[in-house]
Amino acid sequence: MTSRTNGTIYRRPSQNSFTKFWRKNSNKIIRPLFAIIVFLVIWQLLCPPGSKGLPGPIQVFNDTFNPYIINPFFDNGGIDKGLGLQIFESLKRVAIGFSLSAIVGIFLGIVVGANKFLYEAVDPIFQVLRTIPPLAWLPIALAAINQNEPSAIFVIFITSIWPIIINTMVGVQQLPQDYRNVAKVLQLSGKDYFLNILFPATVPYIFTGLRIGIGLSWLAIVAAEMLVGGVGIGFFIWDAYNNSQISQLILALIYVGIVGLLLDRLVAYIASIVVPAEQK
Repeated sequence: MTSRTNGTIYRRPSQNSFTKFWRKNSNKIIRPLFAIIVFLVIWQLLCPPGSKGLPGPIQVFNDTFNPYIINPFFDNGGIDKGLGLQIFESLKRVAIGFSLSAIVGIFLGIVVGANKFLYEAVDPIFQVLRTIPPLAWLPIALAAINQNEPSAIFVIFITSIWPIIINTMVGVQQLPQDYRNVAKVLQLSGKDYFLNILFPATVPYIFTGLRIGIGLSWLAIVAAEMLVGGVGIGFFIWDAYNNSQISQLILALIYVGIVGLLLDRLVAYIASIVVPAEQK
């Protein structure tokens, strides 16, 4: 910015973008870091070196630094892979299962939510099925499909689809009557009504379901992989436990939590772009 004084032009130094960012978000960074440090200190005090039971953070770091931290993408063949590759395999399964649940769930949610007869017929079924734990679906999937990989993907699909269906149905049912009246006055076709009124008004509810669903997907794949085996973070955790490698198990849990947080933030970020400001 510039200013003129007595005919002389002075240029004001512009604020550094990093400085602006720090001033705006410093509390969001400092406070979580402080909480993490306090947690690590308490953990270390409760699990000092040489104690039996769970290792402290220092021991976990020393036990897993090479190769699991410094080289998370090593591949020695078979299931002997770094945590980066293990998580990548799990994410591929989640991507397939969650994408299928999103497509089917949004479609069913809109169809059922827009039809009172269908809603009253199938809503009790949905409410019963959504309460079934993820691992309870795995034996059924294995019996029906007889393959580990598709069975794990099915568990992701069937676990994450219910919040998507239910939130989409609620969004359709919460459509203001004024919107419906406008559509009648304008004599909109079914296609125009769906594209211009029904779907846009339902988008915030859809993303609420998607955000819940992605968390359940990540939870389900970790649980399913413990039983179906193969490469994946879930089986890595189970294998580490069976071999009494507790430090590796704890590090894997930290990775799982971080990835779950990132997946949630990714869906929330997409929602912040797609959902209009007045609907948030």
